[in-house]
Amino acid sequence: MSETTAGRTGPGDGEKRRWRWRPELGLALIVLALGVFVVIGTLDVSAAASQLGIGPRFFPMLVGGSMIVVGLFYVADVLRGGRGDPEESEDVDVDAPADWRSVGLVSGIFLAFTAVLNLLGWIIAASLLFFGLSLVLGAEHKLRAAGVGVVLGIATYLLFVKGLGVSLPGGLLQGVI
Repeated sequence: MSETTAGRTGPGDGEKRRWRWRPELGLALIVLALGVFVVIGTLDVSAAASQLGIGPRFFPMLVGGSMIVVGLFYVADVLRGGRGDPEESEDVDVDAPADWRSVGLVSGIFLAFTAVLNLLGWIIAASLLFFGLSLVLGAEHKLRAAGVGVVLGIATYLLFVKGLGVSLPGGLLQGVI
């Protein structure tokens, strides 16, 4: 008896299907669990609606609910035998080892961002976050990357604080903004 990569016996074997763990199922369950986590965490948020009439719970509930729906469909697909397609892009070497240096640097940048967020404030910390990530991910023009980082830091601050009414730390710029 030979098993297919989906973990089932071939058609016509006359045997029961055998189930085994697959990475796709792990990812599907993670997506589902994160969606539930986001929705449950958002239930504790209480604040007045913004000028747009949308409160701070709207987008997290939208994202969390979407993750739950996608996770449920993904779990159902995997349990029915669905598999992820192998990478067929011409620019990707599937046999190349993972770039653990970049993974570590990106993780370190996110940890540094969380460590300095309250001290420096959103605009400065997010600008440094975006700049650092662009460098790690291969930006060739450092000055342009810094400028884009500052623009993104300011834009996200204004979107959340002015548009959605979410409070973000001002940090060093507290009296200026």
